[in-house]
Amino acid sequence: MKRIARNWFLLSLVGVLYLGFAGSNWLDPLTRLGWLQSALTASVLFLTALPLPAADLVRSIREPAPALLACAVNMVLVPLAAWSISPLLTDGSGIGLCVTAAVPCTLASAAVWTRRAGGNDAAAILVTLLTNATCFLVTPLWLSVMTGRAVQSPALQFASMSQTLALLVVLPMVAAQTMRFFPRVSAGADALRAPLAVLAQLGILLMVLLGAIHSGRGMDADWEATAFFRGFIVLLLVVLGLHLAALFGGIRLAAMLRMSPRDQLAVGFAGSQKTLMVGVVIAISLRVTILPMVVWQVLQLVADTVIADRLRLQEPQGGCR
Repeated sequence: MKRIARNWFLLSLVGVLYLGFAGSNWLDPLTRLGWLQSALTASVLFLTALPLPAADLVRSIREPAPALLACAVNMVLVPLAAWSISPLLTDGSGIGLCVTAAVPCTLASAAVWTRRAGGNDAAAILVTLLTNATCFLVTPLWLSVMTGRAVQSPALQFASMSQTLALLVVLPMVAAQTMRFFPRVSAGADALRAPLAVLAQLGILLMVLLGAIHSGRGMDADWEATAFFRGFIVLLLVVLGLHLAALFGGIRLAAMLRMSPRDQLAVGFAGSQKTLMVGVVIAISLRVTILPMVVWQVLQLVADTVIADRLRLQEPQGGCR
């Protein structure tokens, strides 16, 4: 029972993914509630930022090296690596992998997983802000270089991205930090850090459910073209290898630069995670398969849950190995 309790999120994640994919047709109306995903994202970031001392956010801005390194991993090294190995994939999956690699860090889960591992979640939040704030320029540039295709999507325009960041990222964080000025709220948030983290993870599960429903709805069309058994196994191995290389490579780079163990974890998790929301929009614009993005999303959630728990249990005093 203790093992089940400790791994409740991983077990729930598997169940949610199965429910979303298997029931994508009858659960489809949920994806048409545009406000639901926005509300979930804002709520998760609010719950993540509420127990976060303002001093940590200020320190991340004053000492931005971990966040900048994670951004370099996420938006430079991962696209370069994906571009170099994309020829290993066939039937359009290579282009789909390039699209996946070019999108920014997730809006919420990077900070949640960084905190789950005991890392600097303030730095992870800063990575979310920076990568999403610049993706209207960086992502189309990368895709033009890697695929030779121009992306013309309203979702990637500066005004649209700015509005999304302001409403879903900045506003919840400002509201949470403003509430911490009240001593009772601040003390309560500090005392309830663990329950708040659980609530944030429940929000992540609901977001995953919406993503699985959306992906399951589009996978039927992609399945025969791209996911025959051998090609699908290769896709799994390539995506998992690239994600793990980014995660542990980011941790190692941060360690080589003598960053603290908490900063190393932030670089690893925030540098390796990708957002499904932006990726789906781009895939629709370019008319490429969403399968690599779905595989990346599933693997990053499952793998990072296991890795975060192991790193937290084995976190050394002098650095992350």
